Order: sequence, then structure tokens, then C-alpha cells
Amino acid sequence: MENTRKLWLGLGSLLVLSFAVLLFMGGEIYRQAPPIPDRVVSEDGTLLYTADDIQTGRRVWQSIGGMQLGSIWGHGGYVAPDWSADWLHREAV
Repeated sequence: MENTRKLWLGLGSLLVLSFAVLLFMGGEIYRQAPPIPDRVVSEDGTLLYTADDIQTGRRVWQSIGGMQLGSIWGHGGYVAPDWSADWLHREAV
């Protein structure tokens, strides 16, 4: 019986420690998130896109399930449609 109690205490400690690490890392990711610029301009001063464009792109990405597939260049790059190639193709045509 004593051996089983030690195992349960070990499991409980492991779970508490694991969730503490997850909460800490989640807070760090949120705190260190890159800022969204108000506007992005080219070298010659031409406006490329605004913060509204970035937010619209984010909403589109989320609406078509991109968030469930991983990051844009991470795992999602393997299983999600290749939108970067599609955009480059549309720009070239």
C-alpha cells in the first residue's frame, strides 16, 4: 500500500510540475509576441500593407483552419495548402 501511495504522489507531482511549465511557457510566448506594425512600407515609401491587412489575413487563416494545422512555416507547412506559392504564382501571372 505504501508503494502505491508513493507512485500516486510521484504522478501528482509530475502533473503539477508539467502544468506549471506549460503555464510559464504560455505566459512567455504571450509576453514576447511580436508587435503588429501600423503600416509596412517599401524602401521607396510605397505602402505595402497596414495593421488592418495583417488582422484580416490572420482572420482568413483562422477561418480556413490554418491554426489547427500548426504554424505557417512549421508542421502546417507540410499539411496545409502552400499559400505562399499560390501568392507568388498570382503575383507572377
